[in-house]
Amino acid sequence: MAAGPKMPEVPDPGGGDASSHSDPSKVWPEAWQPLLDRPALAELLGHPLAGAALTEMCRLLPPHVAVHSLRTYLLADACARTHGTAYDRVGLLAAAAFHDTGLVGRAPLGRGGFPLRSAQLLDHFLARHQVGTARRTALTRAVREHMRPFPARDAGPEARLLHFGVWLDVTGRGERQVPGDRRLLAGQAPTPWFAVSFSARLVACGLRRVLPGSPVTHR
Repeated sequence: MAAGPKMPEVPDPGGGDASSHSDPSKVWPEAWQPLLDRPALAELLGHPLAGAALTEMCRLLPPHVAVHSLRTYLLADACARTHGTAYDRVGLLAAAAFHDTGLVGRAPLGRGGFPLRSAQLLDHFLARHQVGTARRTALTRAVREHMRPFPARDAGPEARLLHFGVWLDVTGRGERQVPGDRRLLAGQAPTPWFAVSFSARLVACGLRRVLPGSPVTHR
């Protein structure tokens, strides 16, 4: 991936000693390992909020959707490094982990659809980890608006980067900004026919308001 300046970390108000909250040697699903070995993710594995977000992602999402979320983060990070964009690295990882969680579960979806539900789930998660209001607002907005055709003009870096990563991984849009990265990550952690199956899930979610056959219990 493109090299670039190390992004400054936004302090985690609910942090503390990483070793007491998160085990960086935790065994994650085998399909995740090639992506977790990428420096942009490997650097964050000892952070308590990052570890908690990955745990929730593993619990909530089907395996191939979770892999998409990891690729989304890595593509967003590659874009940030290419352009020298400073952003909340751990926060964006949490947003990427939760951005599709609204697609699962049996809870009815109201106005705003699954992105709003995903943003609500992220907000509850961040609140449990004592993340401050301003940071939560920026991250939940990123999730809430990630399905827009283009980011809003006043969107912050996290919203723009999440949007970039999501659309690049699913559709290939924006590939010229980080040439080769999408293909590399798809080769390391493949999800064959993901774009087709994901589109079908979105249609089913829109028609029935929930993802059919979800293993997740009612929240």
